[in-house]
Amino acid sequence: VQLVESGGGLVQPGGSLRLSCAASGFNFRSYGMSWHRQAPGKERELVAIISSGGVSRNYADSVKGRFTISRDNAKNTVYLQMNSLKPEDTAVYFCVAVGLLRGQGTQVTVSS
Repeated sequence: VQLVESGGGLVQPGGSLRLSCAASGFNFRSYGMSWHRQAPGKERELVAIISSGGVSRNYADSVKGRFTISRDNAKNTVYLQMNSLKPEDTAVYFCVAVGLLRGQGTQVTVSS
């Protein structure tokens, strides 16, 4: 049972990244999925959440209009498309199967 994130890296302000989270070992399509982030010295923040069927999505105010969460239940994968990135988006991003487990995270650094 695991979640493995990928797609993080270094990007300039205004750039884009797409994070992926591959799930295995559980019935992925039965779980809501979320992305969280945590920057050094800051509290963990819920960035986006998507329902099990993908119909309902919600975002933190800080990323609304810039980030998009989606999922592919056939591939057991959830995504986070991040556009118009800002330095304050720098953090470790990790995905969560709501009520079950979380991944190890992937670093996103926004800097010129």
